[in-house]
Amino acid sequence: MKKVYQGKTKDVYELENGNVLLKFKDDCTGKDGVFDPGENTVGLTIEGIGRANLETSIYYFELLKEQGVKTHYVSANLDEATMEVLPATVFGKGLEVICRLKATGSFIRRYGAYIADGTPLVGGYVETTLKDDAKGDPLVTSEGLAALGIMSQEMFNDMKAQTLKITQVVADDLAKKGLDLYDIKFEFGYNKDEVILIDEIASGNMRVYKDGVIVDPMELTKLILAK
Repeated sequence: MKKVYQGKTKDVYELENGNVLLKFKDDCTGKDGVFDPGENTVGLTIEGIGRANLETSIYYFELLKEQGVKTHYVSANLDEATMEVLPATVFGKGLEVICRLKATGSFIRRYGAYIADGTPLVGGYVETTLKDDAKGDPLVTSEGLAALGIMSQEMFNDMKAQTLKITQVVADDLAKKGLDLYDIKFEFGYNKDEVILIDEIASGNMRVYKDGVIVDPMELTKLILAK
């Protein structure tokens, strides 16, 4: 296998059959040793979180397949913490999509003068950031993406609609377990001109509360996968 990319939380390899292999790692985004899915740097390492994130991703990708939502997911190997996926081209140099159901984290840091922490964002609030560590992953609008030649307005609208639908699927599933989804981070790409969800749907990429208290990624995974 040829390694084509080394990321913060996973490495990417090229397979002979034309697909791609993702190798999950135990690194999490955060700051000063505290987990935060909204951060753009590795802040801590949690033993076993790579496998946990993969297991959660498998669970949600299979759930989305049942809902008729196409993603890049093909298969996975839990023992090796790997997932085989369809090849996809990222938008620009990488684009992150955050869907917020309640105001918290960086949203409050930016807009706290106008809204209280934990306030519901009715219908879901979708925002996009360019992957750029040096610039702190700057926010970018759909018009900005079009002007930069990264994504057409039509593609953005498709991506936004998918984001809201996928977020609702995850939120509804969590709600059945007594869990409250505040926000979740996705990444999209395109395969044969079709916009699809790529990367992962993992506990390390979402902020979830239970009885008003945030749930750490490992505990969240246990709650998600509990029979």
